[in-house]
Amino acid sequence: MKRRQLLLGLSTPLAATQPAWAAPEDKLWASRFARPAGGELVLQELKGRWLFVNFWATWCAPCIRELPDLDAFARAQTQWTVLGLAVDGPTPVREFLAKRPVSFAIGLAGLSGSELARQLGNKTGALPFSVALNPQGRIVWRRLGVTHPADLEKLTELPQSKG
Repeated sequence: MKRRQLLLGLSTPLAATQPAWAAPEDKLWASRFARPAGGELVLQELKGRWLFVNFWATWCAPCIRELPDLDAFARAQTQWTVLGLAVDGPTPVREFLAKRPVSFAIGLAGLSGSELARQLGNKTGALPFSVALNPQGRIVWRRLGVTHPADLEKLTELPQSKG
């Protein structure tokens, strides 16, 4: 352990600690994910718009049931960006999307996606889990479990979310 850490009473490297004042969304905005078809998804590039993030997996039946509704929302609500973060392996996600493509962006979050979801408010680790963020990058809505069309409609009624 480094002397500075000993003096400060830290048991982990300084770079590995998150400041107490950091908002839970900060980790999301600093994230980068591989895309199933190649390339990289940089979350910071999505800031400044209404963002709906859905944590899902190919083995999660409720996740699969809600995907068509999320896809319809993504196509209809152009002021919103919809992002699916797959808490799953790359191969199952690619195979799934080859059979059931969606119009919104997908990031391969893998098992680290569970930790990110936990930091955003999913205390159980269950899927699906969704959050909505305003253009300032702050969470304005959370849902553990299936998001229904009525939930999505309510999101469009948030102040300033209309085109």
